Amino acid sequence: MRRPVIAANWKMHKSSEEAEAFLRIFVPLWTDRRVEVVICPSFVSLERVAQAAGEIGLAVGAQDVYWEAQGAFTGEVSADMLVRAGCSYVIVGHSERRKIFNELDTDVGKKAQATLIHGLSPVICVGETMDERKAGLTGEVVERQLRQAVRSVERVEASRLVIAYEPVWAIGTGVTATPADAALVAREIRSLLDRLLGPGAGEEVRVQYGGSVKASNIAGFMESLEVDGALVGGASLDPAQFADLVNNSLSLREKE
Repeated sequence: MRRPVIAANWKMHKSSEEAEAFLRIFVPLWTDRRVEVVICPSFVSLERVAQAAGEIGLAVGAQDVYWEAQGAFTGEVSADMLVRAGCSYVIVGHSERRKIFNELDTDVGKKAQATLIHGLSPVICVGETMDERKAGLTGEVVERQLRQAVRSVERVEASRLVIAYEPVWAIGTGVTATPADAALVAREIRSLLDRLLGPGAGEEVRVQYGGSVKASNIAGFMESLEVDGALVGGASLDPAQFADLVNNSLSLREKE
């Protein structure tokens, strides 16, 4: 069975001191250790969070990475730097990176490859806009994005991938896809990975849902065994609320 994974994407929030304060409150409240929790703070807080997280069983991820190993790339951070800072995951291709910073599908592929080369697991974000959804293009958009993202991935690396289906229209809007929608896209992602990487690859990859996820709706998304967790934005900023979200995530599976 794939271990559920819930990642907190703090985006441009929390100083190092605020991050440590978050962990002091969150960790005692995190009771369901069947769920892997990944904290993704800003670059400036990574080392400090990693030092604290390593002692309490939390994983740490970065919010982005550059594909070159080193060089004259002002403002960028390499995969090797992230490893040395204590990371084990990296978010790549988030819709905000694509929209605000004009990140291309090919860029996401190079970033995913760089993370894998250095032993990190990429959390690859895919998802459609509202206009694309209304036009019935969800499957086409997800396939295009995913095809480029894994174009250099080897079959043996499949189990290290996390795919986050994040419909752009649901991120930070308070509007969510339905659990049935999320499960359907997750199944399509697994089928596509079987074609791109080889038979059985899709069953090894953990697929998350992201987009206005909170404690009150997480269990519905994860009731389906197709959805292995969530990439959480705003609802991950409050430690008590995030603990409720994590602890409640498998509650409906238990009732089956």
